[in-house]
Amino acid sequence: MTHIGDAAIERLLALEDRPDFGGTRYEIAEEIGRGGMGLVFRGRDRELDRDVAIKVTTLSTASDAERLRAEARTLARLEHPGIVAVHDVGQLPDGRVFTVMMLVRGERLDVRASSLPLADRLRLLDRICDAVAFAHAHGIVHRDLKPANILAGEHGQVLVLDWGGGGTEGYMAPESIGDARADVYALGAILEQLLPAVRTRLVRPLESIVRRARASDPAQRYQRVADLAADVRAFMDAGPVSAHRESAIERGVRLARVYRTPIALVAAYLAMRALLLFWGA
Repeated sequence: MTHIGDAAIERLLALEDRPDFGGTRYEIAEEIGRGGMGLVFRGRDRELDRDVAIKVTTLSTASDAERLRAEARTLARLEHPGIVAVHDVGQLPDGRVFTVMMLVRGERLDVRASSLPLADRLRLLDRICDAVAFAHAHGIVHRDLKPANILAGEHGQVLVLDWGGGGTEGYMAPESIGDARADVYALGAILEQLLPAVRTRLVRPLESIVRRARASDPAQRYQRVADLAADVRAFMDAGPVSAHRESAIERGVRLARVYRTPIALVAAYLAMRALLLFWGA
């Protein structure tokens, strides 16, 4: 009796899931991702001669099809450099719906950020906040923000993917599916993951930002993503952070960061004067 290995079984299942795009303008290459709702393939648009990503529903039920169409309509309304662009939507002969999107190149946020200094991690978060705030301004809440749904490129660009999801444990607000403040909660969880393992006095304002963003009561959180982003930028610019009540020592350290150049010049001048007085005595 011949036994089929796990790898062979996985290949057979992949072939079974592989959609038939015959009669369309698209060619399918390898699978590049999968989730609870669909599969994502690298493809080729023969008409425009460009590589694309094609997302296909896993099942052909009416609810799956409508959900993918709804996601496509959502993304089509959001023209922003931090949000993946949708090119087309259609239906296969077997009833499954597919969407054609820009092929995204980059790494998961957590993978990319692991090799970056804190300042660069915070710049990525600021760009993510900008994309999410743009969506909120158009009445759209992401509902499933997490590092796996954010790709970061080698030049600092970010792309927020998979809009309209159901929420992921650890990033989902206690009130489950809520308004824009649910995305604030998730962004707070992402910021916490971006913080260094060793927490210094300098990082405390960022911890305060995390606590406010992840407050269990939505009324106690930042009410807008823009407010969270403003506090992160204030930290980066060595300014006061609204979520953090700083001590006198912390304020002194922060001001020293702000005025380090003039302080260094004054210190150098005083040192030179002291040397001149010493040698002139």
